Amino acid sequence: MNFKAVIFDLDGTLLDSLKDLADTLNSVLAKNGYPTHDVERFRYLVGYGMSELVRRALPSDLQNQRELLDRLMQEMLAHYAVTWKNNTRPYPGISELLDWLDTTSIKKGVLSNKSDKFTKLCVETLLSRWNFDCVTGHHPGINHKPDPQGALLMAKEMETDPSEILYVGDSNVDMLTANAAGMFPLGVLWGFRTKEELLESGAKLLVEKPQAIISVLSGNDT
Repeated sequence: MNFKAVIFDLDGTLLDSLKDLADTLNSVLAKNGYPTHDVERFRYLVGYGMSELVRRALPSDLQNQRELLDRLMQEMLAHYAVTWKNNTRPYPGISELLDWLDTTSIKKGVLSNKSDKFTKLCVETLLSRWNFDCVTGHHPGINHKPDPQGALLMAKEMETDPSEILYVGDSNVDMLTANAAGMFPLGVLWGFRTKEELLESGAKLLVEKPQAIISVLSGNDT
């Protein structure tokens, strides 16, 4: 298949941000007297948007208290604005993949459930060497993934048919999004979730290293 564009998830796909997310939210939880979680637990809490991350991290009997959720969300955002890049870095091999993409005519975008502000900040700060055609996080008017709305809007912005877009992500949310949008779902195994989850949610191809995506986009493995 001849892909004309690629859309990347951000956290767990391009950037290893797990520790900063975990440390930040654990700090907010501890400050407010709520139980914290080990970093590995956050692999299954993240991916649905920051407000949902806060909700899922609370004890089950508090998860529907809107006033509490709103307050903790504001604390999380304020704290994360300071801590977000303490440990967050591109995964090994991502630089080489993006270097290669910049030598091609393949368009590229980033679509995240992270807030639009932090999505753009992460890309502008940690991925500034590379040219992205679109970078979009969650904001009012755009539904969270796995709703395909954001992906389809990105396809329109890149003037590319969804069937010609490779969608790269590390979670069930990403694979469901890709399938719903009519894009080719590729799951990465270096991220936050398991091979089993990716396959069960519709991944058509799995890769262990970013270098393998170059082969896919070159037409060697599709």
